[in-house]
Amino acid sequence: MAVGTERAAASADDVWVPRPWVVRSATREIGDTVTLEIEPRDASAARPVAPGQFMMLYIFGVGEVPISVSGTGPTSGLLHTVRDVGAVTHALCNLGVGDVLGARGPFGSAWPIDEHKGCDVVIAAGGIGLAPLRPVVRHVLERRGEYDDVVVLYGSRQPDQLLYTPEFERWRAAGIQVEVTVDHADQTWDGHIGVVPTLVRHARFQVDEAAAFLCGPEVMMRFMAQELVDRGVVPERIHLSLERNMKCAVGMCGRCQLGPEFLCLDGPVFPWTRVERLMAVPEL
Repeated sequence: MAVGTERAAASADDVWVPRPWVVRSATREIGDTVTLEIEPRDASAARPVAPGQFMMLYIFGVGEVPISVSGTGPTSGLLHTVRDVGAVTHALCNLGVGDVLGARGPFGSAWPIDEHKGCDVVIAAGGIGLAPLRPVVRHVLERRGEYDDVVVLYGSRQPDQLLYTPEFERWRAAGIQVEVTVDHADQTWDGHIGVVPTLVRHARFQVDEAAAFLCGPEVMMRFMAQELVDRGVVPERIHLSLERNMKCAVGMCGRCQLGPEFLCLDGPVFPWTRVERLMAVPEL
């Protein structure tokens, strides 16, 4: 094998090397948030992805960011829901069909949804935190008979910042209880008002059989986890996603270290009992 061929073969599985992926669709969800469907230009770059894992998305000449996989698209590409909050995400949100970006991954731990078959399922999200949890909702929908009561508790700051609202009725039609709240209502809103943990009192599930999956701002997850524990949910059955300060995704840079945990390697999904005390450390 020629030296150049050897290097090419080695780079194909190099976790440091972004591979070229192509944008197949770009859907604006809300004003500052876009869902990209991307596929690898070379099919050999595709890897199995489990709900809860993330990819590193790279804009050549700008940089890269960790973005959770939010599902699979109509052409079986991976979906990533991106909020425009910085240079890299701004560039991602402005990609169009046919544009090329770099991607590496998937990385990280997954939601342990299969471990809770036969249980009630509580899915609680705040803001863009619904994106990493949408694969859990879809997983349950595809295997509805394997789970008992399922409830989605979701909130955002205001009505025009709610994600995936066209999907809510499909979820309800499949027997999933969906409760939505906003912090600040306008004249168009006739639903719940308040933070996401206040929705627990409206949720229908058996506390001794429930497993919970949380994603959103850390303050929301802390209060939601405590609310669920106070209601009687077993703490070991509460799982949440932490994605603060990730940079390399392979545990080398140390930026995401939180106590003994490297969030990119040991997470992003953790049981509440493993990170409850660590989350007292403020985000930088």
